Amino acid sequence: MEKRTSAFEYAPAPESRAVVDIAPSYGLFIDGEFAEAADGKVFKTVSPATEEVLSEVAEAGEADVDRAVRAARKAFETWSALPGAERAKYLFRIARILQERGRELAVLETLDNGKPIRETRDADLPLVAAHFFYHAGWADKLSHAGYGPDPRPLGVAGQVIPWNFPLLMLAWKVAPALATGNTVVLKPAETTPLSALFFADVCRQAGLPKGVVNIVTGDGRAGAALVAHPGVDKVAFTGSTAVGKQIARTLAGTRKKLTLELGGKGANIVFDDAPLDQAVEGVVNGIFFNQGQVCCAGSRLLVQESVHDEVLDALKRRISTLRLGDPLDKNTDIGAINSAQQLARITALADRGEAEGAERWSPACQLPENGYWFAPTLFTNVTQAHTIARDEIFGPVLSVLTFRTPDEAVAKANNTPYGLSAGIWTEKGSRILAVANRLRAGVVWSNTFNKFDPTSPFGGYKESGHGREGGRHGLEAYLDV
Repeated sequence: MEKRTSAFEYAPAPESRAVVDIAPSYGLFIDGEFAEAADGKVFKTVSPATEEVLSEVAEAGEADVDRAVRAARKAFETWSALPGAERAKYLFRIARILQERGRELAVLETLDNGKPIRETRDADLPLVAAHFFYHAGWADKLSHAGYGPDPRPLGVAGQVIPWNFPLLMLAWKVAPALATGNTVVLKPAETTPLSALFFADVCRQAGLPKGVVNIVTGDGRAGAALVAHPGVDKVAFTGSTAVGKQIARTLAGTRKKLTLELGGKGANIVFDDAPLDQAVEGVVNGIFFNQGQVCCAGSRLLVQESVHDEVLDALKRRISTLRLGDPLDKNTDIGAINSAQQLARITALADRGEAEGAERWSPACQLPENGYWFAPTLFTNVTQAHTIARDEIFGPVLSVLTFRTPDEAVAKANNTPYGLSAGIWTEKGSRILAVANRLRAGVVWSNTFNKFDPTSPFGGYKESGHGREGGRHGLEAYLDV
């Protein structure tokens, strides 16, 4: 990010856009076919890095959502009746196609979302395929999952996913739903619809029966119509806490099952005996991966006082080496913020942190002229009363606090309305276990951060939502048990 004098510099290493073919327009994917919205409405999706219009996409209304739910209901009769081993064949096929077309999808996701190609290629796409492979393995073993001898699917699953991990969140939701015999109506985020529409083509390529997966694109109104539709038996939502609360109110008193994976304000706790170089790498990964647009981001760094200065110096040196720029460049560490709206929110909260007295630092950084960009930012002299220590910023902004004892670290880490993730850095296994057991977080990483696996359940406490996704635990949300 800042100009360094060295014998070697990083030459541009761009991934080719030519590997993926983006159509000028896309329809809704209902009952195995692409179709225009009933009222003909469309919206544009743009590249966050350049503000270039990528494509025009159909905007679903209530009539379109109703058509998709009816298609899913009709398909449920035959899909749920298939033996688990037969459903598994489709999931295995989808997983293999996703692997084969991974390069196309990585480029498409980077163009539409703004995250670096290195992340979509090396993190998102392998995990997407892994979720389908993993859940394919469960499809014929549900009677051994611990939910009784004959667990039954619920019916139609209405799923609403966010823009920060568009394809990965799709996999987290669609794979278990199909494995357990449900059919799906999925509403991707308005700013990142393209990989979901690409997935629709993958479903056709895999020969998935019509109506088993339906994709309706649009804004929050389409999501609200899907959530409230009486033909939906199960709602799964990943997104903001505010929207999650609204969904919970909408479904209160109904028979629908609900899982919510919402916001977070994860604490990364560094003790004085931690491997500090390793911890710094974990802290950087925890907050700057995907530009900090991660619900489980380690956005609060709690450092033991005795090593505060050492950690901070090392952290600043490491942040200064991060490369911000073209997300399609394989050398890029920090890509673009997903939208102008999100950039405005990050900017406002960072400005408020400065106004409230926290000390702001960013490395020397030249931001591109076009697109939505925010330099990685570090705040020190932060207290628990600061807004930046309480509110989810969802951007590349790290707040640094200190502690003296493990009890103080736990108290500060738990002093949040959220409870999604946390990290512990120490050489003592006993301390890891003792502290982790006291943290009210659904996922606690020890001497690492942002490690995901489809066999491991993910979810939170308090305002971070309820229910789990992944692993055996994640199957329950899609079964009548």
